[in-house]
Amino acid sequence: AGARQGGGLRGRLRRYTSGKALASGLGEGIFDRALADREWLRERLAEVESGRPMRAVEWGRAALVWANLHVCWALTEDRVEALSLERRVLAVQGVEWWNRAGRGGH
Repeated sequence: AGARQGGGLRGRLRRYTSGKALASGLGEGIFDRALADREWLRERLAEVESGRPMRAVEWGRAALVWANLHVCWALTEDRVEALSLERRVLAVQGVEWWNRAGRGGH
């Protein structure tokens, strides 16, 4: 992940679990896939129809729960090694969670 503003990795995870990261790579990727799941979408529509519509951040949180991701991290020597490790882990999982269109794959 590298050094970033906003509390590093913990800050980024906090944004995802709060539902406020819908427009980020991972948040957007998860939300796109949740919206394509008919059952997940039916549950959201049932909430709206019953008079309990959720805010966008709550939909983001619901999508993250739906994705059922498990987080772990490892220390690497540099960015190149970190990106290589990330690619290998994502290849094992078999799902492209990150929405990286137009970002050159990084």
